[in-house]
Amino acid sequence: MAVVYCNHSAVLLSPSTAVSSSLSSTSSSLLVVGFKTLRFKSRSVYSKTRVSPVSALSSSSPPPSRSLEALIFDCDGVILESENLHRQAYNDAFSHFDVRCPPSSSESLDWSLDFYDKFQNLVGGGKPKMRWYFKENGWPTSTIFVSPPESDDDRAKLIDTLQDWKTERYKEIIKSGSVEPRPGVIRLMDEAKAAGKKLAVCSAATKSSVIMCLENLIDIERFQGLDCFLAGDDVKEKKPDPSIYITAAEKLGVSVKDCLVIEDSVIGLQAATKAGMSCVITYTSSTSDQDFKDAISVYPDLSNVKLKDLETLLQTIVTAA
Repeated sequence: MAVVYCNHSAVLLSPSTAVSSSLSSTSSSLLVVGFKTLRFKSRSVYSKTRVSPVSALSSSSPPPSRSLEALIFDCDGVILESENLHRQAYNDAFSHFDVRCPPSSSESLDWSLDFYDKFQNLVGGGKPKMRWYFKENGWPTSTIFVSPPESDDDRAKLIDTLQDWKTERYKEIIKSGSVEPRPGVIRLMDEAKAAGKKLAVCSAATKSSVIMCLENLIDIERFQGLDCFLAGDDVKEKKPDPSIYITAAEKLGVSVKDCLVIEDSVIGLQAATKAGMSCVITYTSSTSDQDFKDAISVYPDLSNVKLKDLETLLQTIVTAA
């Protein structure tokens, strides 16, 4: 079956050197960003347990149920744990162009794993990430500009050059053969297709980037067998806006209540639930502290998750009156 091309944004907050965190030994923590405070679940909340299906069952009559007709995957964070790969590509770009930030630094800029785990969840998009960081820490010196750029045009050129190089480096990493899908993804996709379920991928990333990832990670035959594929370029509004999932349901010819979304972040979860879809979470190291209370279930990965488990979950959900 030929792939159907159906016609995704993070909340832009201020992270960084000004970011401070206040972690408690209980089940919640605070991340203070400038004047904004975000509350996250402690990682321990999800490390060993799974969230029970959301339900409000009436003792007087059986609840209406949902049937799983379409399984929709996010890409980055779900099909592959990509954030550390993006971090590696950024750092390789900073090293290649000898980016010193602040300019007085003795070494090229290097974003640590702990910093990037927080940063990538607070500032969306590659160019906004760099622009925010340079604005907060000082525009850098580099082999692109010996002196820190001062004009808007020169600053845009710096960021464009770094982002273009970073993107090509990321593609090289994906194509190297060293990157594998997250556990359970391929098996679950194959189970869904074998059971006659509709299968889709809805990603916030650019179409060319997602196609490259899918062709290398799930192989070309599975990619072409998708019933719908949506990328960030295909919708006007990005996640957490629900447009991408509403459009997918329309193209699949399936009711939103009979779709189940697999996401890794609270932004993706919000997009799915706003669309009227149920959502399960398979978190990563960089999203495990987020509050997934609206998910019907939360998993560290999909290695032990079977299609029948997801069907059972969806059937227990009470539809809104």
